Amino acid sequence: MTTELLIQSPTLPELQLPSIIAATSSAAPERFLEFFAVTIRNPNTRRAYARQVMQFLAWCEGRGIADLAAIRPMQVAAYIEQQTQAAEPQTVKQGLAAIRMLFDWLVIGQIVPMNPATSVRGPAYSLKKGKTPVLSREDARRLLDSIDTGHVVGLRDRALIALMTYSFARIGAMIGMSVGDYYQNGKRWWIRLNEKGGKFHEVPVHHLAEEYLDAYLDAAGIRSQVKTPLFRSTRGRSRELTTFGLDQRSALSMIKRRAEDAGLPSSICCHTFRATGITAYLENGGTVENAQAIAAHESPRTTKLYDRRSDTISLDEIERILI
Repeated sequence: MTTELLIQSPTLPELQLPSIIAATSSAAPERFLEFFAVTIRNPNTRRAYARQVMQFLAWCEGRGIADLAAIRPMQVAAYIEQQTQAAEPQTVKQGLAAIRMLFDWLVIGQIVPMNPATSVRGPAYSLKKGKTPVLSREDARRLLDSIDTGHVVGLRDRALIALMTYSFARIGAMIGMSVGDYYQNGKRWWIRLNEKGGKFHEVPVHHLAEEYLDAYLDAAGIRSQVKTPLFRSTRGRSRELTTFGLDQRSALSMIKRRAEDAGLPSSICCHTFRATGITAYLENGGTVENAQAIAAHESPRTTKLYDRRSDTISLDEIERILI
């Protein structure tokens, strides 16, 4: 159960106050809100942690727990075990991390005397290769060539997909770009990306991505509007751009639609192009170290998760089994 609406914002809409929070103490609601508003800066992390915490607290309320102080390690362990049967290990581990962080914050604020999640262990999980679907170079080219560029929306979509592929950029960084983040540096054009943790990352633009971006900017007529969003939303089903930036959900819907039109798998997502670009780069003789720098990864281990060259190697080796 929940009570009144606690906060409304673009980054965390419809966060409601669980009854268990309100029943704990008069100071608990404000401390609960501060956990999301103060300690977590990344909006995607904030949304994910809010979802995980609300799910756990609803689970507790459903079992008659009416006070945060009544939650014990046994209840947290039971919840994690139940989640392990229903969700992917990384999702369960994220949920446990969110619960731990919340209770740490509540303990520091003297809302509860102990953190019941401290001693609870999550599921074992080791990832050596990412699960993001990757396109072959031929399929990536087929997707780009299949987009109708007879209007500005098609030019926008082609430019966005190409730029994600050729710069290894996250969709969040792409849709957060302003027109001025595409700029000339000497004889080449560069892009400026606002990556995780508030870090600005600058990357030279591949000549094909530059061609696609220029075509889009010229058709949209926004090249001089340097402080406005680069990739803009459309007005309904029209082919007219608005002055507002494209949001992540709309970008994903567009990618799914374009993939279907090109006869490609429906599993393709925004992250597909980051993995596709890195794999194509490494196949062509690039190094993991340089791929790490282009992708702005903190560790080469993260970059290696996007290296899918072994998929083809493994298939070739399996076909050697002649019976």
